Amino acid sequence: MPEFPYSRLRRRPDVEAENLQAHDVTDILLVERALALGLPGSEIAVIGDDYGAITLALADAGRHGIRVHQDLATGRRALARNAEELGLSGFAAGNADESASPRGVDAGRAATAPNDLGSPALFASHELGPELLTGARLVLLQLPKSLTELEEIADAVARWAAPDVVLVAGGRVKHMTLGQNEVLGRRFAHVQAERAERKSRLVVASEALPVPVEPPFPVTAAHDGLTLVAHGGAFAGPRLDIGTRALLEVLGLSGAQLSKNDGARSEKRPNGAEHDSSGGVVHGGAALRQAQGPSAQGPSAQGPKAQGPAGWVAEPVEASRTVIDLGCGTGALAASWALAHTQDRVVATDRSAAAVASARATAFANGVADRVIVMHDDAGSELADASADVVLLNPPFHLGTSVHTGAATRLFEAAARILHPGAELFTVFNSSLGYRAELARIIGPTEQLHRTSKFTVTRSIRR
Repeated sequence: MPEFPYSRLRRRPDVEAENLQAHDVTDILLVERALALGLPGSEIAVIGDDYGAITLALADAGRHGIRVHQDLATGRRALARNAEELGLSGFAAGNADESASPRGVDAGRAATAPNDLGSPALFASHELGPELLTGARLVLLQLPKSLTELEEIADAVARWAAPDVVLVAGGRVKHMTLGQNEVLGRRFAHVQAERAERKSRLVVASEALPVPVEPPFPVTAAHDGLTLVAHGGAFAGPRLDIGTRALLEVLGLSGAQLSKNDGARSEKRPNGAEHDSSGGVVHGGAALRQAQGPSAQGPSAQGPKAQGPAGWVAEPVEASRTVIDLGCGTGALAASWALAHTQDRVVATDRSAAAVASARATAFANGVADRVIVMHDDAGSELADASADVVLLNPPFHLGTSVHTGAATRLFEAAARILHPGAELFTVFNSSLGYRAELARIIGPTEQLHRTSKFTVTRSIRR
């Protein structure tokens, strides 16, 4: 059998760079182990296959009917594109995003549904759940960075896979910890780490233990007027990360402000601002302006003014807007905005399936599910050009286990496309990254609203 051409795999539409590869030695070791065990593809489930290296290598080796779960929308699209490039696109979309299929195959088709030629589908994409795991006797896993994500995966395998399932997990040695073995040990009687090979290592877990009646995820936490719900793979879990908290405070959406700012928008108008538009109002809502002495704190002809952060005053008006939470995570920004701005339409989008499931649950828990649309998408690619009045963004600065700013740049470029001229982007980022110049270049005039040693909040106006 010819060797699988791993070098032909690409990460696109994810960021591509010299130090970012579409496969690693761990993928190869997992494929070799699966082939050595000799199980049919219909009894194999693959989890965490970033760009399709495991799934496509097995399909190329004659294993058909493989079930696969990828958390990231970029990974699902890369898998589909790589399959098309290698002539391995006999694909059924399963219950995952239809956009992952190169041929737009009906998302309801099962993993073993025949393709157009009447033969079994090579692979099918599923969310983490019974459809992915029922009957699986071998689960191949690229170990996630988060222990909570691993906990949810291990529980799902023990809960839904075949009684004799073997979970073979792998990773780069430098990123592996004893904590991962401990997490696996809570759901499997035997966990054995194997000898490292080419700086990667496999861990084999077998003999699934009884699981509790209720799955351990999602988990819920209350934060002074906001409820967050999180699945294991969602960044920061049910906590309110400090970057998001900083942006919420600047926008006047934290804590008690959620119940006071109904109908208010968040917009800074400092003395000497770099940009001022439409007399302090951009496409409806309300303007947040700096109070100029005691008289500025009083009532106006528009009704009561809600006190915003650090002396800024929100002035309500009636028009509604479309607000995008780009890279929404657990949905803290989207839910907070919807609670405070009942007239606005909020769209939350994230490339992580765990984040999307969490954000939907967060919207429901806060009673705003009817006004918050949550989408599993890559950098807002399914949102129309110039369709947004406001974009909220807390960009990542990691790609997997690599520190890389390319993800943030892609989101800045996405915001530039989504925002109409004169619309606003509110961004929070690590102060050490100095994104302000890049925001000004990609979006337009950018002003600093708040800065600490850790985080900076800016407001950019789309040219």
